[in-house]
Amino acid sequence: MTALAPSGFLTIGGSDLEYRMIGPAPEHAPTIVMLHEGLGSSGLWGDFPDRLQAATGAGVLLYSRAGYGASTPVKLPRPLDYMHIEALDVLPKLLDGIGFRRGLLVGHSDGASIAAIYAGGSGDHRIRGLALIAPHFVVEDISVASIAEIKQAYETTELRSKLQRWHKDVDNAFYGWNGAWLDAKFRDWDISDYLAYIRVPVAILQGADDQYGTIRQIEIAQQECYCPVDVTIIPGAGHSPHREAPGGTLDVIAEFAGRILHVHEGSQGRAA
Repeated sequence: MTALAPSGFLTIGGSDLEYRMIGPAPEHAPTIVMLHEGLGSSGLWGDFPDRLQAATGAGVLLYSRAGYGASTPVKLPRPLDYMHIEALDVLPKLLDGIGFRRGLLVGHSDGASIAAIYAGGSGDHRIRGLALIAPHFVVEDISVASIAEIKQAYETTELRSKLQRWHKDVDNAFYGWNGAWLDAKFRDWDISDYLAYIRVPVAILQGADDQYGTIRQIEIAQQECYCPVDVTIIPGAGHSPHREAPGGTLDVIAEFAGRILHVHEGSQGRAA
């Protein structure tokens, strides 16, 4: 394959997905692949990926899923199994497309759920660990209530114009996510069965004041996973601790990545 440019687009299926690659390429070091939230994009991670790369020495790949950022929009409404499609159809093609050899998945919210589905559903031996920020494994009342509130905010406040900075088709991004979560049939969404099939260490980080999920999500992981599960509650943070408490969140993920990947001390050549 041709060398991966620092940024650009990857054509996966019928979509062009924007991406950014920070640090060494997958053939030279382990790679941390970052999966954004339901209203996120590659840009909305801010400088957190750059700081994570500097702290770990691993390569960091972040991308915008279809319907987000500068990536190709999607047809609405999204199917209610959209996270399964992302995890089991799109993500494996993307990993192969970048020449992924070994590394971690770091996911936030929807992205964390996608990472869990992939790790439990694919058995990909290249994945050595998961760092899940505010993951969802089931739908809770608090999630639906907060998502209904943000719909009202999107339609009545400056939220839409603020999100427009991060998405070329902001309505496609917002309603694709919001419409699926508020569909009555989505209350039955449950990915906890995948957790028993994850065979790598898992780090779960959740803000103490997360307005989209409760400690129940962590309890489900602890009950269902046979793999080691490290839990960190981030004080003073809500649903996005990497933005609200970036220092503490970075420390936890970097320590986890360093322990799992052993990037430093000349290990960058051992990427196979």
